[in-house]
Amino acid sequence: MDAHGMIGHLIRRLHQKSTQVFTRRMTEAGFDLTSVQFAALDAINANPGIDQARVAEAIAFDRATIGGVIDRLERKGLVIRRISPTDRRARVLDLSPEGQAVYAQILPIVADLQSEIVSSLTADQRSTLHRLLGLALREEGE
Repeated sequence: MDAHGMIGHLIRRLHQKSTQVFTRRMTEAGFDLTSVQFAALDAINANPGIDQARVAEAIAFDRATIGGVIDRLERKGLVIRRISPTDRRARVLDLSPEGQAVYAQILPIVADLQSEIVSSLTADQRSTLHRLLGLALREEGE
């Protein structure tokens, strides 16, 4: 088997397609957000008051660089970062009112673009892919 037929290569290609679809759909809708920024917003929305380290864990992102993601979201006015009341070394995060509004607007777009990522698959095949990817990730403790 050549490298182009290996699962890792195919996953990388599908990730590229996913990123391209996400970027195009956000741009068309007038939003300047990356998929990682959306993932961070989603984690913060689901866990108000979460600290940056837990956001990194929740979205499987590098702890060393999550600060830059949060910096950009804060500069866009979407996230409020403050010192944790229980640990002065930690920063806790909440969506700002604007962040809540933007999140509510983009969530349906993100939900809709999922089928575009795997548009060549039937509904049954999409369901199977979803189940198998979930199983593969659980093996890694996710």
